Amino acid sequence: MYALEVKNLTKTFDKLVAVDNASFEVPEGSIFGLIGRNGAGKTTTIRMMMGIYLPDNGEVVLRGVKVGQEFKNQVGYLPEERGLYKKMKVLETLLYFAEIKGKSGREVHKRAEEYLKRFELYDRRLSKVEDLSKGNQQKLQFISTVLHEPEFIILDEPYSGLDPINTNLLREIIIEMKQKGKVIIFSTHLMDFAEKMCDHIVMIDHGKIILKGSLKEIKSKYSQKNVSLTYDGDISFLKSNPIIDSIADYGNTTGIKLKEANQAQQLLRLLLDKNVTVKKFDANDISLQEIFIELAGHEDNGTNGKEVRNV
Repeated sequence: MYALEVKNLTKTFDKLVAVDNASFEVPEGSIFGLIGRNGAGKTTTIRMMMGIYLPDNGEVVLRGVKVGQEFKNQVGYLPEERGLYKKMKVLETLLYFAEIKGKSGREVHKRAEEYLKRFELYDRRLSKVEDLSKGNQQKLQFISTVLHEPEFIILDEPYSGLDPINTNLLREIIIEMKQKGKVIIFSTHLMDFAEKMCDHIVMIDHGKIILKGSLKEIKSKYSQKNVSLTYDGDISFLKSNPIIDSIADYGNTTGIKLKEANQAQQLLRLLLDKNVTVKKFDANDISLQEIFIELAGHEDNGTNGKEVRNV
């Protein structure tokens, strides 16, 4: 059974079709990624799920029932733009947002202080929100999103403004919530974060869903002819080799797509024969970044006429 079903959501602003007939399912107890480039339609989709925007068409179904106020009471929502009151104090802000969700008292106060300590904000609990850095405001926003212990957690670009240490802490807390049976949905244009965390994904481009399914199954399907290579030397000779379909340089690694899945060993021999120092050679391995670029990396391709790839 699915926790949430999005059915044929469409939203148009003047002549711009921001979301075009989007449908997907969010399994129970999962971390679900809504991924795509900036402006792809991720935030608009989330706002329709939250009832902030009314869709032109379609609906969102919560465990078999069309969503309404009940869903809003069960959800913790972290918007892309901060919704904090700058003149309020840090601890006061957390308790205020928890009370809006119907949670108050000593237990909530204790939980708020525990979160502040964990995010190294406890010494700023009496500071005004406007006196916090951008990163600390993002941490405060996240705490206010989860403090009332919602069943559903929707995070729109949650890592914005966070340094690597706090990014890792946020990831740890999200995984803890998954282990408690929470449903976590987050949007991001950062493929490496989605790849490390998500069980299932939906990829959206120009308002259309172009890929959806289990991340494990998606990677298995798209990696069949792919080699992830880390090396020292010159591999320009591969460009004209008949076994090579394409080569993509990602900086620290290079993705090589072969014409046939059984040509990986032949590729390795070619590299060694040309005295290329092979540091890492992962056959049948592909990153989500590579899949995204393959499907949505060219502006002139658009998405008109593309079929949704279900995996």
